[in-house]
Amino acid sequence: MALTTASAPVVPEQPGRGSPVARKRRGAGGGRGREGVAGYVFLSPWLLGLMGITAIPMLLSLYLSFTDYSVFSTWEDVEWIGLENYRTMFTNDPQFYRAVTVTLGYALVMVPLKLAAALAVALLLNRAWRGVGLFRGLFYLPSLLGGSVALALVWSALFAGDGAVNEFLAFFGITGQAWVNDPDYALGTLIILGIWQFGAPMVIFLAGLKQVPVELYEAASVDGASPWRQFWHVTMPMLSPVIFFNLVLETIRGFQSFTSAFVISNGNGGPVDSTLLYTLYLYKRGFAEFDMGYASALAWVFLLTIGILTIVLFSTGRFWVHYADGDDR
Repeated sequence: MALTTASAPVVPEQPGRGSPVARKRRGAGGGRGREGVAGYVFLSPWLLGLMGITAIPMLLSLYLSFTDYSVFSTWEDVEWIGLENYRTMFTNDPQFYRAVTVTLGYALVMVPLKLAAALAVALLLNRAWRGVGLFRGLFYLPSLLGGSVALALVWSALFAGDGAVNEFLAFFGITGQAWVNDPDYALGTLIILGIWQFGAPMVIFLAGLKQVPVELYEAASVDGASPWRQFWHVTMPMLSPVIFFNLVLETIRGFQSFTSAFVISNGNGGPVDSTLLYTLYLYKRGFAEFDMGYASALAWVFLLTIGILTIVLFSTGRFWVHYADGDDR
């Protein structure tokens, strides 16, 4: 008679609460918890800033855009008027359409010329020659000044009737005029000022040019491609993501221009509303006429317009932006 012995399945012993394994697990979990708390502590300044400076004021302005609210009104005097501000804006406000026209003209002329100037200078500074670092810094200097008040004051003095520009033209026998006081030329001076600040996109173009493989130029040269064909068929496609980035950035920045128009026109968008950029008109309605409800509606229309424009730019990117991995995003 054969005896068989059945062995019982081995059940792994569960570690007790006091076992080393359990203590190790609790230690790992506690460590992740402490890391999470530390992460939120470090993020708290940004989160507080996001809520206090951006999110809550935006929601408040959205509410005010549906009200008749003045700066001098109390919250008890705020009157809900629904879409009346938006209806007035689109049907009974000629200055709104004037501001839109001036802003579109400013952005459509300034942004392409600024990017073209930035790319041209970046191509020149991409060569290795003595003192190129100094020139890169000098060309970037206007962008460091940005849209400062001091720079706008200098610009206004340069293009005044007795300014340096007219003095220079008089050297060639040309009689100038008060450019910033002429409705036909005032916006042009703002456009030139915007183009002159091409340093930031120039630096980005320069970084993009450094990433173009030299082998591509060598192969194109072996195939007999002229410098112009190398630029058009090698440089431009390889640089298209950088061009796209600068285009989006400078378009948004162009629509947001304010300081130069405010200083040169003394805050009124003159002469004859020729420099009445949208942001300046929004400022006038909110802080000169104290109509915060209407100014909030202007701000939200502006935000939605910039958002739609950015989406349109991104949707066109798939047709002309080429990435190195072949993924046309």
